[in-house]
Amino acid sequence: MSAPALEISGLNAWYGESHILHGVNFTVQKGEVVTLLGRNGAGRTTTLRAILGLTGSRTGSVRIHGTEAIDMPTFKIAHLGIGYCPEERGIFASLSCEENLLLPPPVGALGGGMSLSEIYEMFPNLLERRHSPGTRLSGGEQQMLAVARILRTGANLLLLDEISEGLAPVIVQALSRMIKTLKSKGYTIIMVEQNFRFAAPLADRFYVMEHGQIVEHFAATELKEKQSVLNELLGV
Repeated sequence: MSAPALEISGLNAWYGESHILHGVNFTVQKGEVVTLLGRNGAGRTTTLRAILGLTGSRTGSVRIHGTEAIDMPTFKIAHLGIGYCPEERGIFASLSCEENLLLPPPVGALGGGMSLSEIYEMFPNLLERRHSPGTRLSGGEQQMLAVARILRTGANLLLLDEISEGLAPVIVQALSRMIKTLKSKGYTIIMVEQNFRFAAPLADRFYVMEHGQIVEHFAATELKEKQSVLNELLGV
């Protein structure tokens, strides 16, 4: 059996003196969509950042496609085939939509990712706006561009942080279709999401975080019976 796409055990992470993650453990198999749930401040974004070595210090084990990455610098971790879409998107305002897409190099031995024509087939909005500067794109178009840019690199393990936040329902539906398409193509996806209605139909499994730890884990098939637990853990 091949190694999981991601295997985290005993992961601790700090920002300066602040100890944020306290022994996080979870595994994601290749081709799965997994969602990290939790209230704001639970440690979900820090978990994504810690996978890439973007926190202060970190200890424990982060295995990506079977390779231990805990002591690797971030650029080497990316070359294991990880693409990270942060909440702030990071679109280059002075570049056109297409120039943003052409910017990232391929990661490692995986070779190039999706071609521009494949990207534009998946995101027709970006084809229409390909010559527009980054700042002229709507929030939804910027979000599509941020994800599409990762797909150009050849990354096959995607870390998506709050991609549906603040977007119009029609854009959220487009992102939902995108995730289903990527899953059908064999991509592995880890999502941090507040929008449970968006995440619920897409994910194979859910992990719930609280105070920098995983406190609950269940499969999509168990969603109904876990509803009361979820309300307790996620309710404000």
